[in-house]
This record gives sequence, structure tokens and C-alpha cells, in this order.
Amino acid sequence: MFKLLSKESNIFSIPVYLGFLLFIVILFNIFNFNTLSIISACITFAGIALGYFLFNKIDLTYQTHLPLFLYTFFIFGLYPGYLDIGIAVSLLTNSFLLLILTSQNEQMQNSSYVLVGAILGINFIFLPTTFPLTFFVLLHIIITSGRIGLNIFRLFFGMLLVATSYFSIAYFMHWDSWDSSYIPFVLPKMLNNYYPMYFLVPIVIMLVYAVLDHFSNYNKKSPTSRFKYTFLLIFSLSQIITIFLYMGENREYLLLMAFPASVIISRMLRFLPKYWMKETSLWICIFSLVLYKIATYFDFIH
Repeated sequence: MFKLLSKESNIFSIPVYLGFLLFIVILFNIFNFNTLSIISACITFAGIALGYFLFNKIDLTYQTHLPLFLYTFFIFGLYPGYLDIGIAVSLLTNSFLLLILTSQNEQMQNSSYVLVGAILGINFIFLPTTFPLTFFVLLHIIITSGRIGLNIFRLFFGMLLVATSYFSIAYFMHWDSWDSSYIPFVLPKMLNNYYPMYFLVPIVIMLVYAVLDHFSNYNKKSPTSRFKYTFLLIFSLSQIITIFLYMGENREYLLLMAFPASVIISRMLRFLPKYWMKETSLWICIFSLVLYKIATYFDFIH
């Protein structure tokens, strides 16, 4: 299967993968339509669809079917059939952020920081626990921007526009009470029951191995590849911080790592020295996600 997935993909591959994903998600939730929120589902799949286009944009996966296939299985395995509106919006805004920040046009990227700030503001309104993403964007500006102060001002100005609009609407709607969840306290919500997280351990091991292998061969990588991979790792770190601090029993938070995990593992598989290692690792990844999905599905219907 690895040889088949190593063939070059094209623009028409994305609707096929998205259609297949939509079909199996509907199939697994055919008896649970009452739990599905139409608005949340539409936002979720808009973010997922945008994620498919990001693989070519970030240009770390050699435009093969492998990352698209892995991304489809990650979404299938981690998607619970329903999502809180906050997670759904976060998936969509993350895709937009990556689309903007991976642009090769520096002038366009610099002029988009007001929009990036507005996106971060909207993200915070719907899911305050994603605040580490702001530090990721700030670090990106400091590392890549020639006009750091101006772009940080643009970023916070975009946030201010959203905050002003939000509080204006709240004032006219007479929403006078303050929701304490908008102050995301750093109190880690640790899991009391790790089942069925055990099934994802092989994938975690692959991710750790992939990162270690990347840095052990760091000098062999091109400057562009180093920069983009580091960019992806910092983004992943911001998502991991959110997951660690605030996931608790809300395992749908794991969807925030679907895109970066697909890129990292697809690169790891490509650079493994033996073909049997690539094929075996691919099937281990697939079975891990399928077993996790089955375990969460039966846990849900009971």
C-alpha cells in the first residue's frame, strides 16, 4: 500500500478523500443524528477541507497521496461524531492561520497580520483554551519579520477590533454577566481513565521518533525544509500545550493535532531506510486509529 500512496496526488484527489471521509463519518453516526449539530458539523468539515489544501501549501510532503490518506484516517479516528462549537471553530481558524502564515509572499503576509489578529480573537471567543496559539504567532513574527514592532501592533490591533465588536454586541444585547471561562486558568485537567488512549501510543512513539530523526539529520535538510518543519513543530507545540492543560475527558481536542501529525508521520515514513519498515509502520498507524475509533464508538453508544 505504501507504494500506491507514494504516487503523486493532484487537485482532484482532495474531493475523493473528503467524500470518503464524509461517507464513513455519516455511516458511523447513522443512529446518532440527534447528537449532531448541523452548524458545528459544517464548520468542522470546512476546516477539514481547508486542511487538505494545506499539504500542498506547506510543501513538506512531496505532493503524494500518503499525507492525504493519513489525514483522512486521523480525522476518522479522532472525530467523535459531534463537536463542541469551540473545537469546530478552532479547526477552521487553525487552517486559515496556517494558510496565511505559510505564504511565500512576504508583503502579503505582513499586510495580513491584522486579519491574523482578528482570527486569533475569534478563536479565543469560541475556545479560550487555545490562547497558546497567540504565542506561536508572536514567535513566528519575531523569527521571520523584518518589522517586528509594526507587525505585532497589527496583530494586536486585529484582536482589538474583534474584542471591541464582541463587547459592543454584548452591551447592546444586555449581556452583563462575565463568564469566568474567558480567563483560562492554568489548571491541568488530567485524565482519570486513559482508555482508549492506549491505542494511540504507537502513533505517539512514531511522532517522537520522527522529530528525533529530523534533528539527527538536521544538517542534511535544505534551509527551506528546516524552516518549514520548525514552523510546524512550534505550531504543534502550541496545540500540545492546549491539549495537555485543558483536554481532560474531552478527547475531541486531539483533532487539533490531526494535520501536523499527518505531515510529521508521512515524512517519517518516507525517510525510513527499509521498505518493510514503511509498510509496517503505515499499517500500525491505520490499525491504531481504527481500534481507537471502535473503542470510542462503543463507549459512546453505551
